[in-house]
Formats: sequence, C-alpha cells, structure tokens
Amino acid sequence: MIWGVIGTGNMGTIVIESLIESGSLEANEMIVTNRSLEKAYQLKQRHPRLGIKKELRDLIVESDIIMLCVKPHDMKELFAEIKPYFRNSQCVISITSPVGVDELEKALPCQVARIVPSITNRAFSGTTLMSFGESVQPEMKALLKQTFKFISRPIEIEEPYIRVCSDIVSCGPAFISFLMERWIKAAREVAGLPEDIATELTTEMLIGYGSLLAKNHYTLETLRKKVSVKGGVTGEGLVALEQNIGNLFEEMFQATQKKHKADKLMLKQD
Repeated sequence: MIWGVIGTGNMGTIVIESLIESGSLEANEMIVTNRSLEKAYQLKQRHPRLGIKKELRDLIVESDIIMLCVKPHDMKELFAEIKPYFRNSQCVISITSPVGVDELEKALPCQVARIVPSITNRAFSGTTLMSFGESVQPEMKALLKQTFKFISRPIEIEEPYIRVCSDIVSCGPAFISFLMERWIKAAREVAGLPEDIATELTTEMLIGYGSLLAKNHYTLETLRKKVSVKGGVTGEGLVALEQNIGNLFEEMFQATQKKHKADKLMLKQD
C-alpha cells in the first residue's frame, strides 16, 4: 500500500515524519510532492527512502491512499487538476476542516475521508479526528484507523462537530501555549521571577500535569479539587480566575466558527 502526500508544509511534514518514525509506515511506502520541491527534498535528506514526484499525476497514479495537506483556498484548483487521474479503489484524505467529506465525494471519484491531525502527534500522542464518506469501504476505514493508532488515538467524529473538535485537538496546543506565555509573563511582572526559571517550571508542570491525566490518577475536576484547599492560596487564585475570565473561551470558539464559515463560503464562491 503506497501513501502519496500532496503538500509538505508544517502539518504535512509532521504527519509524514510521525508516521515514518513511529514505525506505522516505512519511508519507501510514501511518495510526496510540494509546490516547492526544495521542501520535499529537505524531507528526503532526513528520510532517504522517501519517494518524491514532481508531477501530481505521477504521484496519484502510483499511490493507493492520497493525503491532501494543502491550504483550504488551494483545494478547488487542486481538485480540478487531479480528478482525472483517480481510480475508484483509491482513498483521498483531506486534513483541512473546511472541506467536508460530502464535498470531497462530489469533487473526486474515489473513497474519501477527513483526518484532522494535531501537533501532539509528533510525540506519538494526542488524537486524530476522523470522518468518513459513504464510499469508504470497511477495510479502508480499519486500515486508516490502524495506521494512525501508531501516532495518536483516532476518534471518529460526526461532521457537524469537526470544527469545534479541531479547535480543541488541533488548535488547542497553540491556545494553551499562548495562555502559558501570558502566565510566565505575569510571574515575571508581578513577582519578579526570571523568565527562564518561570518557563522551566511551567514546562515541567505541564508535563507532570499531562502525565497525571494520562495515568488516570485524576479527572480535570478531581485534580482541581485535590490541589485547592479551602482557604488556601490556590483557592484565592481560582477566585481571581473566575472573576476575570469572563467570556474568553466563548469568544474564542465564536471566532474560530466564524473563520470556518468564511473559509467554506470562499470555497463555494471560487
């Protein structure tokens, strides 16, 4: 089974290297191409057995499963270019959330799926979100889930919830990083803690926190209650958070939903 990957940008590269380095796929089971072939050859330097094709047609003809790792606004033009080369037995995977499986099925004459990865997959952890078109055969669905089990916990999600789930799974690491950067800045400004020490302590706290959850020692709620002693310092900090957080996360989800709808509208208008 040969996997073709169109697009070796940030997320495309993460998926390719994670699948290879986890042992899920061998480098010689993958063919890649990119608008700038220089990026593809940089990947090949790290994984010499990786195949590279200059022409999209050659990649599609030689692949059984094709992953589209390109930006949403490039999709429609890409569909028009690659459609003539597909076989019914092939499967196309899109990793971009604005392009649903129904749109993929209308655009391409083969099996289709949407798989939304996360940067956490680079550490062979986190989740990948999956949704499948009606054309996907049970054997193909099982193969895709098994392949991504090496780098994540695959979770099948209903189409209407893909965007909000992507906010948690795929965008979430960036949102958490932003919050932690503000946390570190505040520790420096309020208490004078040097930034390098604050960064080290915060990083180690996050690693330990994740480990507690991974080992099922606590849930989010029980962990909070375990640390927060009545009348203690943690409780006072939680009061300050509760009083100041406002509609922060509601507005964040509203912003991502708005952008998602705008991207889908752009695809229909192009």
